[in-house]
Amino acid sequence: MSGLKLFRTDTTNSGMTEVMPRLAEIEADVQGLVEAHMQTLLGVRFLASEYSTGPVHGGRIDSLGLDENGSPVIVEYKRGTDAGVINQGLFYLAWLMDHRAEFEHLVRDRFGVTAASQVLWSGPRLICVAGDFTRYDVHAVREHRRSIDLVRYRLFGSDLLGVETVASVSGGQVARRARRQSFAQAAADGKGAAMAELAGAVDEVLLGLGDGVNRVERKTYRAYQRLRNFACLCPPQRSKLLVYLKVNPKEVDLVPGFTRDVSGLGHHGTGDLEVQLRTPRDVERAQVLFRASYAAA
Repeated sequence: MSGLKLFRTDTTNSGMTEVMPRLAEIEADVQGLVEAHMQTLLGVRFLASEYSTGPVHGGRIDSLGLDENGSPVIVEYKRGTDAGVINQGLFYLAWLMDHRAEFEHLVRDRFGVTAASQVLWSGPRLICVAGDFTRYDVHAVREHRRSIDLVRYRLFGSDLLGVETVASVSGGQVARRARRQSFAQAAADGKGAAMAELAGAVDEVLLGLGDGVNRVERKTYRAYQRLRNFACLCPPQRSKLLVYLKVNPKEVDLVPGFTRDVSGLGHHGTGDLEVQLRTPRDVERAQVLFRASYAAA
């Protein structure tokens, strides 16, 4: 995994032993492990395994899921390196877009009517989990107008799993750009130029944290995603912006009027740490929290 090595320390003999990485014995082992812990590993709620696309299409989708923002997700697995995994996933993604009602029925049965009514069809995703990818795979995903994540896995010893995002590409850029302009315009029209400018500054900081940051627009928030959400920006209020981060509030020195623990409280977006931003200086203060949330994702 990018040359990363894992060592087990031996405190008794002051020694250190390398834990050698390995691939799964069979593809089904990878699939079973990810499906059992899909929300933890990928930020995706598991819907179905080996889902049949019917006799006409003649296929079987490895895994179906729903991500944190309500986007449909197809997950395809390969034990090692396989040049066909991306094309196979795109084949199923095309089927999915032609069978929206069937997918929404599946969501309704599993997660309820509300979740089914909020499926975000503007941003369907394909996640490919494999032992490795080639540079041609990385180039190929950047040529498609779809949201595609390439995730490399390795097993270490008998109880450790490592995952690494090799490439992450966001689809539907034209539609996203139009919605971003609408977001900023709404802020300018309804909340004043200062809040619109502050929202733009936050947007620039979050997108600049590193490669592979995707932006997902929902009616009540804007999510910043690195495989999983790491920040959610809500539309400006009269005098402040609210950003929700995937940072443990118990590990932060909370400052009244700036940071708040919202775990267990209902709010738009995802994340248990609320950050309140009123001035550009607040944005500077919050950057260490932004980076911590990005790193955790």
